[in-house]
Amino acid sequence: MRLRPGELALIGLICLGWGGNFLASALALTELPALLFTSLRLALVGLLMLPWLRPPPRGQWPRLIAVAQLNGALHFGLAFWALRMAGDISSPAIVMQTYVPLTVLLSVLLLGERIGWRRSAAIATSFAGVLVLGLDPAVVDAPLALCMMLASAFCLALGTVLMRGLAGLHPFSLQAWSALAGLPVLVLASLLLEGAPWPHLAAAGGRAWLGIAYSALIASVLCHSLFFVLVRRHPVSRITPYLLLTPLVAVALGIVVWNDRPGLRLVIGGTMVLAGVLVTALRNAARPT
Repeated sequence: MRLRPGELALIGLICLGWGGNFLASALALTELPALLFTSLRLALVGLLMLPWLRPPPRGQWPRLIAVAQLNGALHFGLAFWALRMAGDISSPAIVMQTYVPLTVLLSVLLLGERIGWRRSAAIATSFAGVLVLGLDPAVVDAPLALCMMLASAFCLALGTVLMRGLAGLHPFSLQAWSALAGLPVLVLASLLLEGAPWPHLAAAGGRAWLGIAYSALIASVLCHSLFFVLVRRHPVSRITPYLLLTPLVAVALGIVVWNDRPGLRLVIGGTMVLAGVLVTALRNAARPT
């Protein structure tokens, strides 16, 4: 079944919401440390998703806890830390898309899936693009941010692969468990690495609180709800190619609002990354469901 105009409009809203999350979070991170910001965001998401909290089927607790830590605490904690360290918004938004080819690679290693030469070439192109992008002056100034965003993408990819083994669990319940299981880890890490939260909270202004509200309410609750509506009607692989509009929205907002000035290497490397992700997603969509 083809995507209808109304469904394409929903995808557009999702991409705007997720792309805007890079800017809203970057603005908030100028006033709050990354792990504290992530903790507050996750706490708000968990509170809103609490009505859907249900225990998983018997025997799935270890997998659920692993997915919750990977997709909740580790993915978001590393991503926001990288975003705070980076000198721009464009490169983190592009590098995060490597979770798509990483998911395919982990599916091959952990699930025994087989891929053809087209997807293999697309994956290689994406990672070659990361190497080119890493030579851009804006990225060279903060190389650790690039590595941390890659680590965040890896955690999301591994969590996505492990999530395939979960059954009988509503997506909103999974979000609630991600918050409940990930929050203690994030709070402890924030206390150890960033110190007591009270001085940061006292100094935070409206930009920080609006960023938390946007990231939790718009990017997580609203956009994931819309995404859930779509995946109930269509396979995820059919929707994924359209979601590549997300980093383009983030890059545009970075240029217009954050004063990003992408250099030639970032443009070339980013194009290679997104082209490889697009081909990977299209080949995934072409496979039998």
